[in-house]
Amino acid sequence: MKKTLLIIGMGMVCFSGLSQPEIKKDSLLKLLPAVKDDSTKIILLLKVSAVYATRNFDSAFLYMNKAKDLAKEKKVNTCDFYINTAFAEYYYYHNDYKNAITYALQNLAIAEKNNDDRLRAKTYNNLAAVYNHFGNYRQAIDYALKCLALSEKTKDSASFPIRNLTASNTYYNLKQYQKTILYSGKAIEYGEQFNNTYAVMMGLNNMATAYTDLHKIDSGIYLYKKQLDIAQKEEDLVSATYALINLSFNYFRNNNLPEVEKYLGILDKMDEQMPDKKTVAEIYAAKSLGHILRKEYQPAKALLDSGITLAIKEEAQDALANLYNTYSKLYFIQGRIKEAEDYAYKYDSLQSAANLKELNFYISDMEVKYETEKKEAQIKLQQQQLQQKIIQNYLLIGGAIALLLITLLGYRNYRNRQKLQQVRIDELEKEKQLTATEAVLKGEEQERTRLAKDLHDGLGGMLSGIKYALSNMKGNLIMTPDNAQAFERSMDMLDSSIKEMRRVAHNMMPEVLVRYGLDTALKEFCSEIDHSGVIRTSYQSIGMDKVALEQTVAVTIYRIVQELVNNAIKHARAKTALVQMHHFGQEKLLAVTVEDDGKGLDAAALEQSKGIGWSNIRNRVEFLKGKIDINSAPGKGTSVLIEINM
Repeated sequence: MKKTLLIIGMGMVCFSGLSQPEIKKDSLLKLLPAVKDDSTKIILLLKVSAVYATRNFDSAFLYMNKAKDLAKEKKVNTCDFYINTAFAEYYYYHNDYKNAITYALQNLAIAEKNNDDRLRAKTYNNLAAVYNHFGNYRQAIDYALKCLALSEKTKDSASFPIRNLTASNTYYNLKQYQKTILYSGKAIEYGEQFNNTYAVMMGLNNMATAYTDLHKIDSGIYLYKKQLDIAQKEEDLVSATYALINLSFNYFRNNNLPEVEKYLGILDKMDEQMPDKKTVAEIYAAKSLGHILRKEYQPAKALLDSGITLAIKEEAQDALANLYNTYSKLYFIQGRIKEAEDYAYKYDSLQSAANLKELNFYISDMEVKYETEKKEAQIKLQQQQLQQKIIQNYLLIGGAIALLLITLLGYRNYRNRQKLQQVRIDELEKEKQLTATEAVLKGEEQERTRLAKDLHDGLGGMLSGIKYALSNMKGNLIMTPDNAQAFERSMDMLDSSIKEMRRVAHNMMPEVLVRYGLDTALKEFCSEIDHSGVIRTSYQSIGMDKVALEQTVAVTIYRIVQELVNNAIKHARAKTALVQMHHFGQEKLLAVTVEDDGKGLDAAALEQSKGIGWSNIRNRVEFLKGKIDINSAPGKGTSVLIEINM
């Protein structure tokens, strides 16, 4: 189903109440001829553009360009911030990442130049929305939280609805649903306080979607209905459409045909009014639901085929994934398992492609940053060269100055050589430590293997032999009922001893790791933990079927995951844990993620911790020459990301 309606909110940040229905475009257009002040006229053109923003993209773009041209012609630069915001929002809706981020960063430069905290906060909000939309969630949450902090500092309370809404969007994309609900609630509260119906509607949408993903369908339905009521009163076509789509899918989940038909009836004909064809593709998916519940499979298939064609044409990946997922349900209901699996595979492939797209945007940002730093380095180098020429000219003034400069340069070179020598010493020391760590880890695993083998083959064989001998002896003995009962208890204790010995041997060196590799071993490990009932544990892997790891590396990663899961059980008091392995073939990178919903910890204090568990984890990560990133806070769970270059 449609997950969340991520609207950038830029226009609402810059112009209070631009999209309110009471400000009609006709009244704004009538004001234009009478306005004499150029700045006021530019702002008015942008307000007209904002009214068209969710209704007619071409008209919105037309009035933005009129405002931009007028500002250029009249040399009015006081409106640059608002013009940049309008263009960033437009390119955001059209999935043009480079242009959207370019205009947003131009605003950041304006805010920094003016040293204006209010402008900084507005820009941080817009940057968070852009990075959010294009999948760079780390940057998005960083800017969202910076924006909220500055909003509190400047007491810009009227901006609280939209900025809390941006934070809720970002936390939803990070799958932190409780925080999504928290910030959505704040967006609704402030939206009602400051009469910002847009923030109220989107806050309800995001909160409803979070509850739906937490499988609290009735709560989601209740909130979507509230969103729909407001959207209909405000004549907001986009918000009403997505509320209807989401209500249709939720009632479909509840197998409630009358309610599905009720909301599809309201949704009918909306596809003809919707300027955004990507949303029309989502409408087709929703319309198919009623046919599916009525077992009218051919009409449902026709709607889904039309939606897929439109989604491919419009490059609407979210809509396409939704259509594939619905198609899979259609075939599963018919019992056509192969076709259902084919569409489920297409859906999964789109999700993987989306993850790769997010990574590519992040890489693109890094490349831009690298090129910028490279140019800055070239400028500095040229400045240094120019400075050296000036120094050479001054050297001609007198021998005394020349001697002094030579002495200073000599001393500087001496200091540089000392620094280089110290760097080399540090590198050798680090190599020595890594070698020692490698020897310890290998020795530890060899000893574990030897002990596991001795236990299994030696003690295990002996215990099994004793059990066999006692079983044979039982048949040849005549025992009293009490003795027979004692004998059976002894046999049960012997069975328990054999199982415990095998468990200990398996923990020392899992046979499945040696025989079938890391992916299978971790899957079995998580399955055993989950079946034990101590903690709900799940395992996910991507691309691991194509990677071959050395046994030393595989064992080291296995021990790291084992230690992290044990920490979640013993220290975090978590209820659920998730282990993920992701191999990026092109980047030659292996990412290991272990998350839990436990009591959390202070990540800064953990770096100073001298505990054996974390020390072992850090030593093993250093041995693999990897990087470890811990994201946690007291009471908010823990996420550990380890990246290893292959």
